[in-house]
Amino acid sequence: MTQEVKEIFAGEPPPPPAALAAKVRTLAPSMTRSMQRVAEAVAQDPAGCAALTVTGLAELTGTSEATVVRTARLLGYPGYRDLRLALAGLAAQQQSGRAPAVTADIAVDDPIADVVAKLAYDEQQTLADTAAALDTVQLGAAVGALAAARRIDVYGVGASGLVAQDLTQKLLRIGLIAHAHNDPHLAVTNAVQLRAKDVAIAITHSGATGDVIEPLRVAFEHGATTIAITGRPDGPVTQYADHILTTSTARESELRPAAMSSRTSQLLVVDCLFIGVAQRTYETAAPALSASYEALAHRHRSTPR
Repeated sequence: MTQEVKEIFAGEPPPPPAALAAKVRTLAPSMTRSMQRVAEAVAQDPAGCAALTVTGLAELTGTSEATVVRTARLLGYPGYRDLRLALAGLAAQQQSGRAPAVTADIAVDDPIADVVAKLAYDEQQTLADTAAALDTVQLGAAVGALAAARRIDVYGVGASGLVAQDLTQKLLRIGLIAHAHNDPHLAVTNAVQLRAKDVAIAITHSGATGDVIEPLRVAFEHGATTIAITGRPDGPVTQYADHILTTSTARESELRPAAMSSRTSQLLVVDCLFIGVAQRTYETAAPALSASYEALAHRHRSTPR
């Protein structure tokens, strides 16, 4: 467990039982292999693990008692006893509901109807995981910084670049000055101009995209408020972020690249940011949004033939 991860989750209240599986999926990539075995066991069989002592779970997963306790703490629980209580609560919730009828694994010979059902389920799970793991304190702080910003720069490449464009277009429509940069050289040269009262946002699912980290670092060093939207709260990008917004880490398969699910979770965070800013700046945002709708209205009306 890295020092960065310890600092990120220090002082947070234990996650509710329903958020446990989402927390496991989000943090698993940052765990050691032995900790992953413990996390996977509690996520897959909460009822069985809830009945085990710390020694029993260590034996089941082929790890040590210390590893079990470290895993519990990384997941947000003060100790193993608190984790067992959450597991028992999660098991009770699962027993009262229905198991999903499909999984997200798509085979090359799946009928198109099955593909639709599996993708819909996976998208739903991705959104639920992101919502459960999203730190609303960090989100509120990010919204406050954006609402008061003189200028907003957003960095992203590839699929994350599309999300960066989506965010800037939303912010522009409520009267804020925002720019999306997917050219790494242009991003850095613009970041040099940022100062206090400006905001820089880096969007990177892996948390390790150099073309996104570099401009965020420059913005950070020049005094701008910095925000990272990432699936890896222990990734390199977070060392230059004042506020960290964590997205769901979805499983990747041959026919469903990680970029597809990561974009879904990133768009949810972006929408949360936008709505939060619109609420904070409603007196100016509402007229600006109405004006933008009116300016484009004629393009959406059918013209008589």
